[in-house]
Amino acid sequence: MFGFFQRNPSKKLRKQYDLKLEQAMLAQRKGDIKTYSMLTAEAEELWSEIEVIESSQK
Repeated sequence: MFGFFQRNPSKKLRKQYDLKLEQAMLAQRKGDIKTYSMLTAEAEELWSEIEVIESSQK
């Protein structure tokens, strides 16, 4: 009945995911491929967590 009061845990992770991808893009533009690959790997880990959370909610 009051489901709209519950927090969406994937929303916070999606913001972190978007931030990591943006940081990775900026690192790639600067030519820092090592940082780009590390940030991309962290973003992929966040995305896998998001998928788990969203699949459990359905």
